[in-house]
Amino acid sequence: MPVQNKKVLLTALVATLITLQGCETEEKATEAAKRNGQPADIFLANIAALCGKAFSGRIVANEPRTDQPDSFEGKALVMHVRGCEEPARQLRIPFHVGDDHSRTWVLTRTDNGLRLKHDHRHEDGSEDAVTMYGGETSDPGSSTRQEFPVDAESIALFQRQGLGASVENTWAMEIHPGEMFAYELTRPSGRRFRVEFDLTEESDLPPPPWGS
Repeated sequence: MPVQNKKVLLTALVATLITLQGCETEEKATEAAKRNGQPADIFLANIAALCGKAFSGRIVANEPRTDQPDSFEGKALVMHVRGCEEPARQLRIPFHVGDDHSRTWVLTRTDNGLRLKHDHRHEDGSEDAVTMYGGETSDPGSSTRQEFPVDAESIALFQRQGLGASVENTWAMEIHPGEMFAYELTRPSGRRFRVEFDLTEESDLPPPPWGS
């Protein structure tokens, strides 16, 4: 075989291997996490397996009921797992509420567990006055559920913004592969908000979140 043809063939083989490696990265990350056996790693890897996909949700709890208008009622709720450049360390999950694309959940692997932050933006991409609040796990949790008690930085933010009720927030996420993903907010006062997303059927991809 001529030298030139050999070079062309080698180049094609290298390109093919790179493509295959890219396709397998996500699967390998998931398998590595499962071998590692850490609940936080398995939890994060199971969500990372949804990268590039979107799913519709519904509110299953919003207590206590009030006379105030519900900003979620009657709106299409969609989660979109994206921002997966480093699936082993961080995921960005926009939460779309109708035409409101201001919310993104940022889930990060830390040395001790997981951190959840809420990135809130205005339509022009600028940060909301109440943004990047959340908390970190205080125990190993499980491969299907992780809880995030409010952190000191967020408490200070809530106090500055006059959101006293939020200083006792605990957020939670659940992932049951192939079945359901859930986001939850609770307070000792009895406040409970929970939205569940159906993982059995993909939704059309929403537009990018504001500020992306």
